[in-house]
Amino acid sequence: MTEKQQRILDVALELFANNGFDATSTYTIAQKAKVSEALIFRHFKNKQGLLDAILTQADLRIQELVLPIIDSKVPREVIEMAINLPYTVDISDHSFWRLQFILKWEKAYNNPDKMRFFIEKLTWAFKELKFESPEYEARLLNQIVDGIAVDILQNGTDKAMDLRPFLIKKYNL
Repeated sequence: MTEKQQRILDVALELFANNGFDATSTYTIAQKAKVSEALIFRHFKNKQGLLDAILTQADLRIQELVLPIIDSKVPREVIEMAINLPYTVDISDHSFWRLQFILKWEKAYNNPDKMRFFIEKLTWAFKELKFESPEYEARLLNQIVDGIAVDILQNGTDKAMDLRPFLIKKYNL
């Protein structure tokens, strides 16, 4: 990918995350990226092509972020890494993650199975630790992590409630 293409994607990501997909025009993206609108169309065909390219990057980022959890063979470590997950996202990636949460509300883009592998790994960890309802615990922790991530994205890491000590104690880690 060229430097200009990446700049276009970075600007599109920022604008989609802050203003929404429908409210962002390719003209605005081109202006902010300091490129011609024709260049956007040449590289990405249309605004949908831009979003598709961002979503392709999203899948790779999600896999990178969650891979250490999936690869772990230590149940307590899996749960602790899951609890720490939203706190480990770099602030420079917040626009990217904000867009992911916005798209959860769009029927065309919502994929309820997207994090299935994460929930399955948590379920395994809770089973290994002999929790009474491992599937419910996994879904509950996934929802908590999701909520923490939203809090961080809306309010910033310094203002979000740090629930890690509470969760570590709750799960006897």
